[in-house]
Amino acid sequence: MDYKITGYEPEKLFHFFEEISAILRGSGNEKGISDYLVKFAKDRGLEVIQDDAYNVVIKKAGSRGAEDHAPVMLQGHMDMVCEKRAGVEHDFEKDGLDLIIRDGRLTANGTTLGGDNGVAVALMLMVLDDDEIEHPPVECVFTTEEEVGLNGAKALDKSVLKARTMINMDSEDEGVATVSCAGGLRVQFTKEIQRTTVQGSLLTLKVEGLLGGHSGQDIDKERQNADLLMARMIQRLLKETKGQLVSFNGGTKDNAIPRECEASLIYESDEEAAKAEELACELAETYAEELTPEPDFSCEISCETNRTAEAIPQDAAKEFICAMRLAPNGIQKRNIKMDGFVVVSLNLGVVRTEEDRIVMIFSPRSSVASLQEDTKERLNTLAETFGFTVSHSSEYPGWSFKEDSPVREICKESYKELFGEDLKIEAIHAGLECGLFSDAIKGLDAIAIGPTIANCHTPDEYLTLDSFERFYEFLKDILSRLAK
Repeated sequence: MDYKITGYEPEKLFHFFEEISAILRGSGNEKGISDYLVKFAKDRGLEVIQDDAYNVVIKKAGSRGAEDHAPVMLQGHMDMVCEKRAGVEHDFEKDGLDLIIRDGRLTANGTTLGGDNGVAVALMLMVLDDDEIEHPPVECVFTTEEEVGLNGAKALDKSVLKARTMINMDSEDEGVATVSCAGGLRVQFTKEIQRTTVQGSLLTLKVEGLLGGHSGQDIDKERQNADLLMARMIQRLLKETKGQLVSFNGGTKDNAIPRECEASLIYESDEEAAKAEELACELAETYAEELTPEPDFSCEISCETNRTAEAIPQDAAKEFICAMRLAPNGIQKRNIKMDGFVVVSLNLGVVRTEEDRIVMIFSPRSSVASLQEDTKERLNTLAETFGFTVSHSSEYPGWSFKEDSPVREICKESYKELFGEDLKIEAIHAGLECGLFSDAIKGLDAIAIGPTIANCHTPDEYLTLDSFERFYEFLKDILSRLAK
């Protein structure tokens, strides 16, 4: 149902977020939101550029007295991760988001909110629409397909930008400024298979209720990976019972820690199927006791007799499960000198069995290029060992800390004067588009800031409304200082 955001100031700010939430904007499906931004600019007489990747750049002249100041780039991505809870009826290809306000938090009904990075889009629209604020010339850059490899930022012709100061708004903790981030890529394993028809009892296993989360920001929280938990169970079942693997599907995004996974095995013997069902129940109880940070974990187990299924050959199934069991996952290296900051990690985000092939997709991250190369070599070795072909895509660079950063100092001064507290400066393990822009624009001075958004990439995502309001005041003050 429609839900109008009212009762909060400034209402226009939330109005823009509500408008973009009604527009489909999953990664790869950004034409609608891109066209909306173009119309927004044209309706206000602003210069606008839209490229073939549906990136949009909107330029606004400086306020009175600041017309000749150096321009500043405001930047964020328009796409969102489309995740929903099991059983929720929502089609991200057809339906806008159902927004809900509860206890000062904005969330969506059973789906991701898209605050990552819809907040940046709404904030930039507010700056472009607000003729009362003081600011230098502004270049608002709205990019596409950030969540699937920063593809829009890669495709954007950076020569259209004159700004050498960049404020990215894809940071998700109020009072924290990000000044460095990890690079990443997507690694896919593929194995061709030829199935055989088997009749018997079909055992189905469903892992649900795990916390999941962002594969960069939440990788240090030791959250369970549903794909790997299922692989652990399947390995025991294949070892101790005489069944054949039929299906194994978990995760939908390589950059999200899988929350759910479903698999099935077929048994020619009903007695063997009963034995497997009993063992699976025992294993589920054991895992539930282990997973203390995962309070909502559940494992649904069912068995149907007189079924026919297309089974995966035993050798291929064994190689598939063994590859998952031995795959590096989670934190791989920390920097002890930086309070244990995560330097290298991996996330096995997607596993699926198709009619004629098996697919596994990993998301490796590292802030050190040589260590990222080492991870690629390890994954290549794993793929070769178990007979998978491997491909690399969507690689993007990290963003190195800059010793001298005028925009960082302006942000620190502004935050201290506005809120009486020091702005925290940090490096993050997630990827940001700042690295791509810094690589392409010589001398770019960049910082990433934003309001508080929690549980990104999960249906539990929420935006703290008062943080959203405070952040806009912070942003306006920064722009005012840059206009002096």
